Amino acid sequence: MQKKKTHPKVKSQLHPRSQHRARYNFEALIKSSPELAPFVAPNKYGDDSVDFFNPKAVLALNKALLKHHYGVEFWEIPEHYLCPPIPGRADYIHNIADLLKGNGSEIPKGNHIKGLDVGVGASCIYPIIGNYEYGWSFIGSDTNETAITSAKAIEQGNSRLKSSVEIRRQEQSNAFFKDILKPEEKVDFTMCNPPFHASLKDAEKASLKKLKNLKGRRPSKAVLNFGGQQEELWTKGGEARFVKDMIYESRNFGKQCLWFTSLISKEVTLKPTYKILEKVKATDVKTIEMGQGQKVSRFIAWTFLSEQEQNKWVADRW
Repeated sequence: MQKKKTHPKVKSQLHPRSQHRARYNFEALIKSSPELAPFVAPNKYGDDSVDFFNPKAVLALNKALLKHHYGVEFWEIPEHYLCPPIPGRADYIHNIADLLKGNGSEIPKGNHIKGLDVGVGASCIYPIIGNYEYGWSFIGSDTNETAITSAKAIEQGNSRLKSSVEIRRQEQSNAFFKDILKPEEKVDFTMCNPPFHASLKDAEKASLKKLKNLKGRRPSKAVLNFGGQQEELWTKGGEARFVKDMIYESRNFGKQCLWFTSLISKEVTLKPTYKILEKVKATDVKTIEMGQGQKVSRFIAWTFLSEQEQNKWVADRW
């Protein structure tokens, strides 16, 4: 066993309101979700941990975190579908809350605040956290039938989500808001975790690099320990093209949404994205950085409403 590491008590890079700033309390997590117990063991430093290269261990940890921190009654996802890192997903939600707050004194809370999760996935993770933390309601859309079925099962399996989350199938693979947002329907924000890579080869290459950084040696095979299907991990043109297409389509829904947002994985994607937002005449653009572990994540937010229209939106809906 190597010399025991000294760990900071708080993960200060995470959002101040995050429930995940402290180190994992495995005793409490196992008490909430006993099925986590077989996966917890001392690591080489003598600290309780799980094997983050074991997809089953990651799934069991996520289930425990969701049950312990968010009161989730039921959460199952199909094998090989994306198993999201909970702290990072929570940070996106908390930072959207700050975005909605703007210069106001209070974060808007309650079921009347509605978000659209573009690509809700099999895990339904953003609606879960957003509803628990702030009472928001959600529309969750996806093109994948299995993901839709899974997200609906999670919504139906959790009493507080039944009246707050609606899962809608996107029939068009190249559409984001069309046929999902009904005429005159309004949402206070949209959010999206785009497929970052341009191909399976790129996704595997990134996974190998990640594993090498974590293990200190190059593995022979890419293991997607957090899972993921094609629609979740890669798309033609990668995230740059995906977000570009989303921005162009968002112009047609500019009066139905206060803030459109999307995660941006690669910093190099920002510059061309800013140019597109300028071209479509977005009235306000913000880039919000989020620290997660050893890397910096970010999301971009844009609106087509004037300052006067934004103020009226808040006055009428909040």
